Amino acid sequence: MPILTLSPLVSYATTWDSAYIESFAKKFLEDEIAPPEDGKIFFDIADIDPRIIIKPCQIPLTANIPENTDRRNVNVKISCEDATPWQMYLPAKIERTFAVVIATSTIAKGATLTKDNIAIEYIANNRIRGERLTDINAVLGSKAEKRIGENYPITRRNVCLVCKGDTITIIAKSKNFMIKTKGVALSSGNLYEQISVENSSSGRIIKPKISGVNQVTINL
Repeated sequence: MPILTLSPLVSYATTWDSAYIESFAKKFLEDEIAPPEDGKIFFDIADIDPRIIIKPCQIPLTANIPENTDRRNVNVKISCEDATPWQMYLPAKIERTFAVVIATSTIAKGATLTKDNIAIEYIANNRIRGERLTDINAVLGSKAEKRIGENYPITRRNVCLVCKGDTITIIAKSKNFMIKTKGVALSSGNLYEQISVENSSSGRIIKPKISGVNQVTINL
């Protein structure tokens, strides 16, 4: 990994204070670790113990990270490699966040998702389980399959655009005609997913794709 150096402003030995070294470590992280695609990144450097005496250094300081930078917690190694070398490790937390649909208030099981109870927010990657949903319109009108806590990410696992047991509209269409009838959902799903549906008129079990809230479509 490339090493960042911090040059003294004068040629003789220089003593760096804690705040300067902490800033140096943070800048090293910002220069070396890019934010994730479609996301943001934040660095939190631990404060240097005020009891630690920072010795002078005759040459520029260097910084590197011994660990895998994909980790959430790393140690930034600050080194002086002059005639009397020294080094210190600064713990740092790396937080990667992504824009996802979240609940802005607690949503009860069976409640409908609307613009009043969901929004797009950046949240930490470790709080996201499964596929990230980034489009509010993709889940508007769906129902919570279980209670969703405030600020909790919305996933395909906890909502359904069509839920098992719902009475739904079945649209059968071709290039020349379209007919509508009623049915009962035998499984749950979200937009464009295929589910099992019982046609209320014929009793037949079909597997159309979800095309809207309580609506499925089958192409003839």
